Amino acid sequence: LTPNLGVVSYKDFRSFVVADIPGLIEGAHRGAGLGHRFLKHVERTRLLVHILDFSHVPERDPVREYHALNRELLLFDEQLAEKPQVVVVNKIALPEVRDALLELTPVFAGLGVTLFPVSAATGEGIPDLLDEIAGRLWGPASP
Repeated sequence: LTPNLGVVSYKDFRSFVVADIPGLIEGAHRGAGLGHRFLKHVERTRLLVHILDFSHVPERDPVREYHALNRELLLFDEQLAEKPQVVVVNKIALPEVRDALLELTPVFAGLGVTLFPVSAATGEGIPDLLDEIAGRLWGPASP
């Protein structure tokens, strides 16, 4: 598996490159899964955007997965864990995801994490997400 690169065209003719990097598994800092290859790609980024899947709650625990991901970043290189992060919840068009979002938003807020709910299928939330990413990369937009 390799990163997929894409260019996002943003307002005012600005653009930024996005690297879609396959998911990280526990033990990656020791070389498990894509391990060091994955983490080397992450080192080159200015901003981390985590996409969490809430469609399998309660079978899978997104809070635990979020902590595990950040633990792997920290164990590989403390500077990775300090990179700015945006946390996205995908598939919000699904009723079970909306229910999980209502339940888990306060949990993530307690961790100091703002969730950005989006639907790739309908486009809902995408403009807000792009504004957040652009703001993190270039600063707040001019009025």
